[in-house]
This record gives sequence, C-alpha cells and structure tokens, in this order.
Amino acid sequence: MTIDTERFRSVLLEERTRVQAALENLREETAGSLRDDAGEESAYDNHLADTASVTYDREMDYTLEENSEEILREIDDALKRITEGTYGICENRGEQISPERLEAIPWTRLCIDCKRLEER
Repeated sequence: MTIDTERFRSVLLEERTRVQAALENLREETAGSLRDDAGEESAYDNHLADTASVTYDREMDYTLEENSEEILREIDDALKRITEGTYGICENRGEQISPERLEAIPWTRLCIDCKRLEER
C-alpha cells in the first residue's frame, strides 16, 4: 500500500500553521497576563484563592505552550521523513504505519502497537 505523501505533506503544513498561530496567540496572552498579574499580586487585598487561580492559569498556559512546541517539532520531523522517504514507517519495527493512524496523527513516528508499548 502506497502512502500519498504529498497529501500528508499538505496536511502537516496546514497543521503546522495552525499550531504555530495558536502558540503565538498563547504567548501574546501569557505576556499580557504576566504584566497584568504583576500589579495585582502586589496589591494588599489580594486573596489566596485569586493567587492560586492566577498561578493555575499560568501553569496551564506554560503546559499548553510546551505541548504545542513539541507538536511543532514532531511535525517538522515528519516533514523531514517525507523528504527522506521514510514517512509512514514505524521507527521501532520498520513496518508501515496504518493509514488510519496516519490520518489520526499525521506526525506519528510509531505504529499503534509500539506506541502502546512506549506508554506503558
């Protein structure tokens, strides 16, 4: 079975653009919230629950940012594999990754069985 690498290249590039835009938006929001919070945290009447909420939101933003950066790296690696002719091949087994898995996660490096083993 042959994989339509040109279609996946276009899917990956589209997803890369989407993730990059989301990441830039997240960074703008985070930078704005850091400036806003600086004044609030020094206020005398700041409540512990408010501080906890701000801290939680900030940590969530950082986690989303890290995940987005990781997906961008994975997408770039997948694009490189297309260029090298190894796209859609499981990096552990050397066998073809199922088309269904590639449709679901076009930047995947592993077949579903190897991914399950990795997550254990």
